[in-house]
Amino acid sequence: MTDFQPDFGPTAEDYTRHRAGFPPELINRLKLYGIGLRGQAVLDLGTGTGSLARLLALGGATVTGIDPAAPLLEKARELDRAAGVQIQYHVGMAESTGLPDQAFDVVSAGQCWHWFDAPQATAEVRRLLRPRGQVVIAHFDWLPLPGNVVSATEELITAFNPAWTMGGGTGLYPRWLTDLACAGFTGIETFSFDLDVPYTPAAWIGRIRASAGVGASLSPEMVAEFSERLGKVLRDSYFGEVLRIPHRTWAVRAVKAD
Repeated sequence: MTDFQPDFGPTAEDYTRHRAGFPPELINRLKLYGIGLRGQAVLDLGTGTGSLARLLALGGATVTGIDPAAPLLEKARELDRAAGVQIQYHVGMAESTGLPDQAFDVVSAGQCWHWFDAPQATAEVRRLLRPRGQVVIAHFDWLPLPGNVVSATEELITAFNPAWTMGGGTGLYPRWLTDLACAGFTGIETFSFDLDVPYTPAAWIGRIRASAGVGASLSPEMVAEFSERLGKVLRDSYFGEVLRIPHRTWAVRAVKAD
């Protein structure tokens, strides 16, 4: 778990409008592992606005979501109604959910494992899973490449918020494999695939406002100044009606050992 602890509650509006959700291809890949099948009981930790939870529910699973930020869960319910799915949400922490023992076939965590205390979270996952149940940790990350808009954006985030040290990522998370192995999970496998996500310049600014390094940790005044500065960067160097932002989807799955 990182010492940098943002509050995503204030980002709820931008989070809902501008953060691209997990691509549908992810659920197709997970189903090959027997994850997200019709009728499965799934718990989605750190669910946020329900991006991963909704994908699993649309695939037929019975899904519960948990997150410490109540404003994000309210937005998740709005998005669920628009998508025609029903998910039960609870305010709570991944390390101590308060949910019953062995109540789930699958526990998932999308774009959030780095915020958890790994030993506590993996112990809680083991408690919640039924025998031979599966855990899946998934990420959907923008990719900073030399000279691209993501790299320029990350430089600006760091200039405004030196405490943010999450830039320069590859979208790959080998440490999560160690977390799972140390907790006694078996059958650990990973997969990844890349795709471009189209953003208008305004939507990209909104997406970055919804990130940990900006809207979740800076004052409203600094967020407004950041938005103006990023808009100038885009107008000066990355002009065009659509920005194609490279992203990587990555996931690890593992099985609760007997």
